[in-house]
Amino acid sequence: LLLLCAASGLLLAAVAAIPPPEEAARMARYVLHSCDWGALATLSAQEGLRGRPFANIFSLSDGPPGPCGGSGVPYLYLTDMEISVQDLEVNSDASLTVSLAQTPYCRKHRYDPQNPLCAHIIFVGSIVKVNDSEADLAKKALFSRHPEMESWPKDHNWFFAKFNITNIWVLDYFGGLKIVTPEEYYSVKP
Repeated sequence: LLLLCAASGLLLAAVAAIPPPEEAARMARYVLHSCDWGALATLSAQEGLRGRPFANIFSLSDGPPGPCGGSGVPYLYLTDMEISVQDLEVNSDASLTVSLAQTPYCRKHRYDPQNPLCAHIIFVGSIVKVNDSEADLAKKALFSRHPEMESWPKDHNWFFAKFNITNIWVLDYFGGLKIVTPEEYYSVKP
């Protein structure tokens, strides 16, 4: 039943009208809530790549799927065994890109992922472990979209983390990037 609800919520979110280009903060919230994964870029701490940019795909969630929207906080489920997490242990600064290219929207409109009309959002900030009071919220957000996570090996010492947003760039129309402050971002609903 939970999977059925999640699937119907994703379908509703996918067909809902996207915000207009003049509402950049709302667009950022909408795109994040519509996405199940993103490209996380770190500065590598790995031998041979030290100090160079390194991008990796991570599952994420800002809340359960559906038209009600999420918290706007990108939550992640991480392990120290993962190479990007090892990078973050040296330098927690990162950027996170999410795109409507992973939803039916861009395919339906035949937008190439690089077309600005196939909106993507670039978040800059840092990754931080969530405290105990926020862990239940992160767990609900992530496991509702990624139920497989519950069965991942316990000996990998998984932990919940969030992307602490400091800067937001929105590319959703022609004419260049739009800058949205975290305050603007968190004050709107998708």
